[in-house]
Amino acid sequence: MNRITDIELLAPARDADIAIAAVDHGADAVYMGASHHGARADATNSLDDVRRACDYAHRFDAKIYATVNTLVYDNELAEVEHLIHDLYRIGVDALIVQDLGLLRLDLPPIALHASTQCDLRSPEKARFLEALGFSQLVMARELTLDEIAAIRKVTTVPLEAFVHGALCVSYSGRCAISQVLKNRSANRGECAQMCRLPYDLVDAQGHTLVEGKHLLSLRDMARNDCLEQMMAAGVSSFKIEGRLKDASYVKNVVAYYRRAIDKITDRHHDSYRRSSSGHTELTFEPSLEKSFNRGFTRYFLDGRHPLDGTAMANIETPKSQGEYLGRALRCIGNRLTIDTRAILVNGDGLSFTDQQGQFSGARVNRALGNGTVLLREHVTIPRGAQVYRTADKAFNDVLAKPSATRSIAVDAVLRYAGNMLVLTLSDVRGCRVTHTLPCDLQTAAKPQVERQIAEIGKLGGTIYRLREAQVPGDMFIPASLLARLRREAIDLLDRTHAITRPIDKRRSEDKTIPYPTTTLEVADNVANHLAEQVYRDHGVTTITPALEAGTPATASTPLMHTRYCIRRQLGACLKGKNADKLPRDLYLKTGTTLLRVTCDCRTCEMRITRP
Repeated sequence: MNRITDIELLAPARDADIAIAAVDHGADAVYMGASHHGARADATNSLDDVRRACDYAHRFDAKIYATVNTLVYDNELAEVEHLIHDLYRIGVDALIVQDLGLLRLDLPPIALHASTQCDLRSPEKARFLEALGFSQLVMARELTLDEIAAIRKVTTVPLEAFVHGALCVSYSGRCAISQVLKNRSANRGECAQMCRLPYDLVDAQGHTLVEGKHLLSLRDMARNDCLEQMMAAGVSSFKIEGRLKDASYVKNVVAYYRRAIDKITDRHHDSYRRSSSGHTELTFEPSLEKSFNRGFTRYFLDGRHPLDGTAMANIETPKSQGEYLGRALRCIGNRLTIDTRAILVNGDGLSFTDQQGQFSGARVNRALGNGTVLLREHVTIPRGAQVYRTADKAFNDVLAKPSATRSIAVDAVLRYAGNMLVLTLSDVRGCRVTHTLPCDLQTAAKPQVERQIAEIGKLGGTIYRLREAQVPGDMFIPASLLARLRREAIDLLDRTHAITRPIDKRRSEDKTIPYPTTTLEVADNVANHLAEQVYRDHGVTTITPALEAGTPATASTPLMHTRYCIRRQLGACLKGKNADKLPRDLYLKTGTTLLRVTCDCRTCEMRITRP
């Protein structure tokens, strides 16, 4: 018999309201920040708000993961320990952590997930993290299907992979550029987003080769057409990036992937099943292009060179590209005609490349039909320029309102026996309750089936919807009695689920498994004495503390360590026939800052350092 794998759609949430919206739109789990020590300093939440998200999600067997995934200093360990106890007490299902020092705190038995900032890129690292007691492993975004499959072979816990959203150009956890140049640590939730800046590419003599391009700004990830291959490789948790995104983004993207995953699990129900309960009804048709995006890439999932031939970076702009509409036919003053079948409306936002080659935008003041609009601004758009819609007014208006409902299907059996009216409810979560009320009923003068089913089905204000019902249609039952029985049975069903819902616990640590090496570098991010203790317990002998812990950066300290390569992006890979398109020594320049680009062809990786 095949083992059935639970498939999880994991959504981001900036706050509790977005977390609840994510659940309504189909998320099986949501990750969100607590009051501090999350890797997004601008996405924190009070304990009451996290509790509210937990209470709502748990009714659908959905989970809430709290991000406590920054490096922790020695003088903060007690504070973080207290926070984790609070999160466990209010019902958080798991913590996403980076700093291994947390494993030596006096923690409650809460499940721990290894953050992507743990830099999981190899089977050896995966085996080590599982041995530490992590219940779920978040893999690096850069991995190929074959690399994921290799990790699956040596692990037993669920594997989590990013499937959609913004991409960091550096391996997560190994980006020091913000810390070194701006004194803002990405490992402490304060990334300055240096990768989104425009840079000049210059040679060793200072000659400009490429001017003012966003050479480190990656497109957004979209693996919507690779979900089944990822499942086959061993991925069971599909993570959407975006804890700083608004509710409309989360609603749309979650709804899209919910549908896509359901098609696969329905087709392969003997191998995969959804990890939460309930059915979602939408008021809109989800579309990935309609939410913020810089253009899309599958990144390295297909290997070093994407099979679809798209570039990994969008060097023209770090702003949203949006939904492609068509090419400009003519533009005179503020009147623009686009060769498109899309219906444009007043208030739409458009983007395009202007006559100076600059990425620009404008707002639709009045839509005239047939692709012609009057813009609020006078612009110069050359004929043939590609035009995108960055803001779909009609679509966003729908998402600004309640745009989904999620419900639990319940079956009811109503019977009358021994002067007792008995109602049994069974739901799709596997809960079953029976409630009785004493009564003295009489035979009805006319059939009562439709009326009784209608009364039992009055479930407005609850998360339930009646699927099937069996009733004694030959007995007359007062509506008030049926209503009381239904309300009390539903309350009993809620309480039964709350006390029987399975809860993941922290796994035990196996100290016999060694760390893959005996030496840790500054980029391995050891920031406190407890993290050092964990590594020494697993055979590490030489440890250089993290930059954040006081180790000074040198000229050789990698500011970025990437699998993405500027040379490959510009068609000048050193292993290819066009290697001489660019000189071997390359530098990035922004303002007065100069950075060295080093391509390691042996590992097919790139490092950014100071000259």
